[in-house]
Formats: sequence, C-alpha cells, structure tokens
Amino acid sequence: MINSRKVAIIGCGMVGATTAYTLMQHGLFSEMVLVDVNKERAEGEAMDINHGMTFASPMDIYAGDYDDIMDAAIIVVTAGAGQKPGETRLDLVKKNAGILGTIIPEIAKRHYEGILLIVANPVDILTHVAQKMSGLPRNRVFGSGTVLDTARLKFLLGRHLNVDNRNIEAYIIGEHGDSEIPVWSSANVGGVPIHDFCEMRGFYNHEKAMEEIANGVKNSAYEIIRKKKATYYGIAMGVQRICEAIVRDEKSILPVSIYLDGEFGLEGATLSLPSIVGKNGIEKIVPISLSEEEQKALAHSAEVLKETAATIGVK
Repeated sequence: MINSRKVAIIGCGMVGATTAYTLMQHGLFSEMVLVDVNKERAEGEAMDINHGMTFASPMDIYAGDYDDIMDAAIIVVTAGAGQKPGETRLDLVKKNAGILGTIIPEIAKRHYEGILLIVANPVDILTHVAQKMSGLPRNRVFGSGTVLDTARLKFLLGRHLNVDNRNIEAYIIGEHGDSEIPVWSSANVGGVPIHDFCEMRGFYNHEKAMEEIANGVKNSAYEIIRKKKATYYGIAMGVQRICEAIVRDEKSILPVSIYLDGEFGLEGATLSLPSIVGKNGIEKIVPISLSEEEQKALAHSAEVLKETAATIGVK
C-alpha cells in the first residue's frame, strides 16, 4: 500500500542530496529513504540532515534499499554520471542509460504502484527508457523535463522587464537541452502579451531580446558547470515543486517530460509539454497553442530525441 507521506531518492550525489535537503525543508513528507550504490554515502547524507532536524519539522530520514521504498508515493531517480564542462546532456546518454538499467528492473520486479520521477540527465531519454523498461503507465513515469528551463526563462524575463517573475506565464518545451523551444507566441505578463508588455516597459527590439534570453536559458547549465562544476540547487527546487503538486493533488500545470502518443501530431518521443500534475501523476497534456514555427521546432526536438534513443536501441 502506498504511503502518501513517503518519498524515496535513488542517487545521493549533489542533485540527490540537495533534493533530499530541499524536500526536508518544505515538510511535504514524514518519511524519506535514501538509496545509493554506495550505501555509506546514503547513510552519511541521512545522518547529516538528521543532525539538523531539531530545527525542522519531524521527519524519519534513513538510508535503505529497494525493499524499503516500494510503498513510497514518489521515487525520485537522480542517479547518474554528472555533466562535465563542454559535455552536452545527450553526451551522457549511454553512461546514464546503463546506470538506469540497473535501477528500473529492481523497481519493476517489485510491482511498484507509485510515481517514478526521473531527474538524471539526459532526462528525456532516461524517462523514455524508464517508461519502456518499467512497464508502468506513462502518467506515472515522467521526468523533471523543462521545469528548470522554464524557471530560468521566467527569471531572465523578470530581470529584463524589472517585474516579479511569478507573474510571467511562459514555457520552455521540447528537450531539456539544446533543441528546447521557448513558446513566445503565448507568453504573457499579467495577461498582457509579452511583446506588448515589453513595449510598455520601453523595449522594442523584440527579436534580439528574445534571442538573447533564449540563449541565456539554453546555456545556463553550461555556464554554471564551467563556474562551479555542477548544477543542483535549481533542479532540487524544481523537483520539490513537482512533488508538491503530486502530494497536494494541486492539478498544477508544469512542463514535465512524458512519452507522447499522438499529442501535437507526435509519437514515440519523450519530451516536455505543459501537463496537469496531481496525486496520480500526469492527468493530461495541455494542448497549448503553438505558432507554425514553434510546432516545427517541437517536431525537430522530438526527432533529435528519437534519434538519440535509437543509438541505445530504444524506440
């Protein structure tokens, strides 16, 4: 039986550990299990967080194994090799698909009934692999996708326009990576179309500004990795937001990575689109309006991901 107040994290590297800390801080769960191929690492992370629990809400945090996590409402998979300077997310595919190949069968053979949230990169390909390998329905196997890319877009737009980025409605869709697409055609601030709002704030060179902001989003991870070797705070906060939507059954619309079965005329690829997220996972992919150019870019992103999946024998 699934425990709605329990979460498991597989992989205790920087992303996994930071995610564990972030989830603890928000008090969404009363129990957290950390799993890692290096059990001492998982034990050390659990100890470290536990020693500060006197300053937080009560929570049982411990290192465990696969048998300990089968009643978790959400299993978050962060395990994988880190992205190195100059390396794209897609360069990681063979390494991390191999790692995932040791994890998902352990979950599948125990007939897991909760939600499998893939975070390790390249997240779209690994989500695709996890869905195929686990045999779970696609609404219960999805990736963090472009949740972080979308947050970066809103941050940069907010800074550009000198406005609270929480009032910006805009999405990055497609691959969490180089073929991602900013959906400018439906972007707005407080209900005002983005170009109109830009002009209201004194900006008229839309094409140049959009290009600079889109490149800023796409290159953010590369820049952070160059400066500090890894990214982990932003994605941990993004994972917390997804978990919050699930645990509280919020029906929130988040751009998560899911296997497509005809949506937007696309099949056989796993990529990000705004989706309604609640206690049962993804309820529905939202059919947002796209310009002709954006639709073509989305189709291209799907082909990039399908071709990459094919290199490891996954269709």
